[in-house]
Parts: sequence; structure tokens; C-alpha cells
Amino acid sequence: MITRRAATAGLATTLLGLTGPGAAQTAPPSPAAADGLKGNGLGWTVTAKPQPVRLHPRAAKDADLWTFNGELAPVFRLKHGTEARLSLKNETALPLSLHFHGVRGPNAMDGVGGLTQKPAPPGESFDYAFTPPDPGTFLIRPCVLGGSAEPLERGLSALLIIKEADAPGVDEDLALLVDDWALADDGSLDLSQPSPAGRLGSILTLNGKPTPQQIKAPPGGRIRLRLANACNARAMRLGFEGLKAYVIAIDGQPSGAFEPLRASLPFAPGSRYDLLIDLPPEEGQAGTVMAMIGSGFPLAEITTEGSRREARPPIAPLPPNPKLPDSIKLQNALRRDLVIKGDPKANAPWTINGAAGDPSAAPLVKVKPGTPVVLALKNETGFVQPMHLHGHSFRLLHALDDGWEPYWLDTVLVPEGKTIRIAFVADNPGDWLLASTVMERFDAGLWTWIEVT
Repeated sequence: MITRRAATAGLATTLLGLTGPGAAQTAPPSPAAADGLKGNGLGWTVTAKPQPVRLHPRAAKDADLWTFNGELAPVFRLKHGTEARLSLKNETALPLSLHFHGVRGPNAMDGVGGLTQKPAPPGESFDYAFTPPDPGTFLIRPCVLGGSAEPLERGLSALLIIKEADAPGVDEDLALLVDDWALADDGSLDLSQPSPAGRLGSILTLNGKPTPQQIKAPPGGRIRLRLANACNARAMRLGFEGLKAYVIAIDGQPSGAFEPLRASLPFAPGSRYDLLIDLPPEEGQAGTVMAMIGSGFPLAEITTEGSRREARPPIAPLPPNPKLPDSIKLQNALRRDLVIKGDPKANAPWTINGAAGDPSAAPLVKVKPGTPVVLALKNETGFVQPMHLHGHSFRLLHALDDGWEPYWLDTVLVPEGKTIRIAFVADNPGDWLLASTVMERFDAGLWTWIEVT
């Protein structure tokens, strides 16, 4: 069993679920992993409610978590072009609203409690209905101004998969949600100590189950992994040992097919990757998806088993999203600088341009639809700052504004003491957050917003 001293020593030696017998198992399919809408057209009814969960088989006590329909990390699948209908019933102790992280949908359905909607109080419901404009891999997370950290820490996260009409042929299409949990010595959830910089957990799970999880696939097969980071604060790198992984989408948008540099990828809270992996033709071969924390921890072990698959065509990129612009006219862009400050150790509040987020204040930017925007994010803190833009996808600009990286993002890491620039076309009307994805910092006001009208 984990000890408090070991927990504070860091994940490199303390993660429950990474050592000892019984740790490795395959997660059963979630009953909420629906494929399309129900035949009656009513969509999903999702009840957020308390649920005791034994997060590790050697824990002495259950953790008092909150779940969707009694399950951790459900996966909702929908065909592109189909309306998503999700009725949230709140049976928790706190107001709730759900943000569909990465979906460039209508503002009224963005799920920011206190800005785009009133959160559902305990005992009440809210109905979401929208047609996602893009296929891809998206997160579902609580988003209430000043009240998001605890619902997420207690387990309220999920994945929304919008399937392409012409998806790549694979043997398995697997959605993998990475999370960490702050546990006491006995395995119960420990949220007693404030964590103004963001809470780092002492146990890592995949789809709410202990790691490493076992994935079996045929020799010579091809699998698609959809990896998402649902942690409150933990940024990490993903590593691939014994696997040749090709990125085909980042943050839900096609990226072209490429191998990660040094077989690793940055993985901030809110980030998502779609990967294609071709497996060796021999049976019994294994590779591992790693969380590069300390010397590394295995998340999933992929082993070839069964009859050999016939060879597939070479991996090809997904078609580009025709709803995103081919180019952004940087010379015509409205430009704003954002200075991120804060130091919990010195009791300095989290701020952007000297102020904490306030929905009654003027927006950072107010533009007409179709306006190109460039934001310079300057991080003057001692912490890496993952930031997420709602309702839009953006390009990460090169240092001299002479081009951009060949992929779209909605979540980006701003290193400590550094400035990065992002560019996008503000083409989605509404009030949109630019916010920290570290939920404790977000709750403390590390956010601003833009108005497209």
C-alpha cells in the first residue's frame, strides 16, 4: 500500500497499480460506450452521481468518486453529421455543467457554467443538443467558473468520439483516457489539502482501471489509439517502446501522418492524440505505451495474439478538415499580448494581464466573425501553463511569425519564462474562454475570454 511519505516522494516510486500482482487487467467495455444515438432519438441520459470505487485491488478502502451512470471514463461514439443529444442529471453535491473540450460547436452548448449557461444545481438537469462540425476525439469535462476542480478530481470525465465517414481500416479502435488520483494511505480519496498550483495524484489509471492494461491484437494488425489526458494538473510525455506509432490527429484535427520525434509526445491536461500502430507479423510480440514520469510507467501493453493479418496498405494521413482555413492572413490579424502571472508559494494570485477571470469584465478581444487573431501568451510564472481555447482550433506560430506548425491545436503548453504565439480565425460566434486546463488554477481565475460577434 502506498504511504504518504512515498506519495510526496513522487510518482517515480509510488504509483499504485504499477507494481505487484493483479495490477494488469483489461478494462471491460463501459455500458455508456454507445455507438450512435438510441433508436428513439433521445440520445444519452447521463447521471452524475456519487459512487464508491476501489481504484486498486490492494487498497483498504473505496474512494468516494463521482461517476457518469455508475462508470468511470465512459466513451460516447457518434457518426459524423449526427446530432449529439446528452441530458445531464446532476445528483452530486455541486453545480455542474459539461464542456465538450475541442468541439467547435454552438456557444450555447459549450458548457461553461457562469458564462455560456447556468450550471445545473444538485437535483436538476441540463440538456445538450448540437451537431459536432468535425470528426475527431474530444474530451467531456466539468466546467463551472470557480467550481471545476473537485468534480474532475472525483472522476467526472469522459470521451466523445465523432467517427469519420471514411475512417482508416483498423483491427481495433481504442479510446484510452489517462487520469491520476490523490489517494490517502488506505486508498480513499484525499482532497483535504489545498493545491493552488494544481493537484498531482499518486495513482495513475487508464479508463478508470489500474495500469498497465493488456491489449491483444492480431499479428500484422493495425490499431488506432485515441489517447486523452484527463488529469487535473499532471502534464507528462507519452513514450512508445517496441512500437512504431504514427500521429494522424492532434486535439481532434487531422495532422498528417508522422512519427513522433524520439518516440515521445508532450501530453498536457486536455490534450488528445490519434495514433495508428502497425504490429509485428509474429505472434507473442509486445510493445508498451508509457507515461514518461520518472523512469517511465507502462500505461498499456500491446501484444500480438491469434491469426496473422494480411498486410494493409501503408499508413496514410487523414484528409484535411475542409472547414478549417487553408491559411491565416497574419498581416491582417488583430493582435493581443497576454501575460500570465501567479505564484501560490508567494500568495501571488493567478492572473492574465493583471486580473483574474471575471465574466462581468470586458473581453480580452472583441472581433467580428472571420477576423484573424494572433495571441502572444507570455508565461511569467515558474510553472508550465497548459492553455485551452474554446470553440476554435489554432496554429502554433514559428518564433518569427513566418509560418506555423503543420497541425491544429486547441490546447497548448506555454513553458515557464517563455512566450508562444497562436493564430486562428475567429469564425465561431459567441463568448469563448481561453483558460488554464489545470483545474485548480482555472478555479482561481486563470482564464480570460474573447467575444466573437
